[in-house]
Amino acid sequence: MSRLKRAFRIGGAGADDSGGFLKRLTARPQFQGIRFRLGIAMALALLPVILLGVVQTHQAFRTQAADRTRDLQLAADRTAAGARSRISTATVLLRVILPETVGPGCQTRLASLINDLDDYPGLGRLDASGRLVCAAQTAEAERYPVLTVEGEAWFERLRDGSPTVVMSAPDRPGRVPGLVVGIRAERPGGAFDGAIAARLPLAVLQPDVNDPALPPGAQAALTDAQGRILIATDDQAFRTHDAALVGWVDRARSDASTFETTGADGERRINAGAALAGHDVYVVLSAPAPGLLSWTLLNPIGALLLPLAAWLTAFAAVMLLSERIVIRWLDYLERIAAIYARGRFSVRPIHAIHAPAEIRGLGRTLDDLAEAISARDRALTESLAEKDALMREIHHRVKNNLQIISSLLSLQQRALTDAPAKAALAETRQRITALALIYRTLYQSENIRRADARDFLSELVGALIAQDSMRGPVVASSVKADSLVVDPDKLAPLALWLVEAVSNAQKHAFAGRGGTLSVRFTVNGDVSVLEVEDDGPGIDNSTRDGVGKTLMGAFAKQLRGTVELVAAEGGGTIARMTFATPEAIRPNDPSDLGTRLASTR
Repeated sequence: MSRLKRAFRIGGAGADDSGGFLKRLTARPQFQGIRFRLGIAMALALLPVILLGVVQTHQAFRTQAADRTRDLQLAADRTAAGARSRISTATVLLRVILPETVGPGCQTRLASLINDLDDYPGLGRLDASGRLVCAAQTAEAERYPVLTVEGEAWFERLRDGSPTVVMSAPDRPGRVPGLVVGIRAERPGGAFDGAIAARLPLAVLQPDVNDPALPPGAQAALTDAQGRILIATDDQAFRTHDAALVGWVDRARSDASTFETTGADGERRINAGAALAGHDVYVVLSAPAPGLLSWTLLNPIGALLLPLAAWLTAFAAVMLLSERIVIRWLDYLERIAAIYARGRFSVRPIHAIHAPAEIRGLGRTLDDLAEAISARDRALTESLAEKDALMREIHHRVKNNLQIISSLLSLQQRALTDAPAKAALAETRQRITALALIYRTLYQSENIRRADARDFLSELVGALIAQDSMRGPVVASSVKADSLVVDPDKLAPLALWLVEAVSNAQKHAFAGRGGTLSVRFTVNGDVSVLEVEDDGPGIDNSTRDGVGKTLMGAFAKQLRGTVELVAAEGGGTIARMTFATPEAIRPNDPSDLGTRLASTR
């Protein structure tokens, strides 16, 4: 799109993005096109749909989490109610069999009763001092002893007048955690007469964690009043790194019966508790707390994936439609504009007739632009051709007029008898010939506004030597010049300087003897050197102080150069002009140019 924008001069400078990285990122062409911007606009327009789904899912998650905690508390209450029912049943049972424990046959009656009951590993009748009067027990009874009651709190509470006692048995080595249910026995006068007790294992009171109403991963435990674990389905679920369970009963009484803990493995869990029997045993249910992103799994298809799929579908549709309706036509017009940028205006955007109306309008504008440029180019080409023809005609006439002047001077020269006057006219004719040669070179060249110094100097030296070849001894010439394409304003002082240098050589070095003339033009980067060397007798005072030397200095100043006359190594004189290299327009032979000129191509 960037080339198309440049071609039509549309668009403006956008606001600078904050942040270096963001600025570099958005500066890339793929992030500045219509496709990307349409996609971003559609994505932002549909974003509320996804946000609504996220909010609804999160709200449903919070509701589900509250229901999860409530279900956990209800399960704990159900478990406690079931355990209390079992304990109540045990209390009623003990009251019923209490009269049967008096007199002979107590052992037999209790043993018969134990065989008919489940979950009662042992029953015992104790007298007022705590001595076991009779007992019945199963094979597991040794792990649930009721034989020794000395110092145990449950018996002391019965002795102190409590009619019923339900409390956890002291944790002692070899004992399985259990629950003691005791009934006070009294004589007819109300005096304490001992107790009948049953020891229930806590395992039979522990809730079933396979209850479908419980959350996945739920575990159960029974604790004492201080929060110490008595028995648990999974010890790891209740093993915390900060002893958070200790004292939970007091916190639950003052605040709420649900609380959170962090396990030793770092897992967060939600706990709910309820009293199991009196104020001694409590049930605790624990379930993993929902994770930070677990709400995304709550109905992910309906609440999140479907809005996301709709968002992606709409985004893809916008991208596809923008490609089919807009982008491909803009790419087509961009290719047409690139062809126009290369100067080919014969191609027309004819296929844009099938594009949308806005693109067709842009295509018509592009077509009109190409037609206008083509018409303007044709007019400019015709005008330039006409001007070139006029300029060539002018140069040709100037050259003819200069030749006429030269011919008039030649006639005047022949009529003169004074040798110095004839020599002065000859030098003037040479200068006029040099100027005429400039105009002839221009109107004969392909471009009348520039000329190659190498070709011009070679032709000028040949003309100057040929002009005097019929009047004296033969002079051989050689020209070695670098290519330098310059405008005519630089050629005039260069040509006139060369005319003066060659005239001096003809006058002082070759007069009456002939010789060899060498012309060298060298381009050395920013500095150029033009030398005229002869093999004459050398430098004399007339050469140093003549009018020719003065004119050479004047012409050199026009080129910002200097002139010097030095003796040649093998004899003779070298006239050297060193000047700033004129700006090259386009070299014919780049290998001849110095460093500076080669870099200006």
